[in-house]
Amino acid sequence: MDGGGHERGMRSGTLNVPGIVGFGQACEICLNEMETENKRIGLLRDKLEKALLKTADTIVNGTKEFRLPQVSNISFPGVDENALMMGLNKDIALSSGSACTSASPDPSYVLKALGLEDSLAKSSLRFGLGRNTTEEEIEFVIGRVTGVVKDLRRAGKRIEV
Repeated sequence: MDGGGHERGMRSGTLNVPGIVGFGQACEICLNEMETENKRIGLLRDKLEKALLKTADTIVNGTKEFRLPQVSNISFPGVDENALMMGLNKDIALSSGSACTSASPDPSYVLKALGLEDSLAKSSLRFGLGRNTTEEEIEFVIGRVTGVVKDLRRAGKRIEV
């Protein structure tokens, strides 16, 4: 490794030993727990989806076969994504798209590539579950999302395309 000014230009700087040890520990935890955690998180995701699909006109986007266990993208046709986000973002951390396109008003290019129309892509939420996600949190999210979607549909907060 070269660069920097340390050791007569032979190395780039002081190694981050705590960071290296922490990364090694994280890799060990991942190796030992990833299979079990993926199953647990996948079951929580499936519970979330199953409950939200009971809300009229709700669609899980993408394939159910080839995906990660910790992510779900669900469309709520006819519901404005901004109104939906405003109704939920005080209680739930979620997004209407990826972080790299959060400043764009355009519908998700990934959802568009999956064949979704603009109006459907604009009524979608991305749910991310993690190692610390609990069943109680999933039940809370189900209740809040279902309630907000019903309220918005009743109030007529619909997308104009």
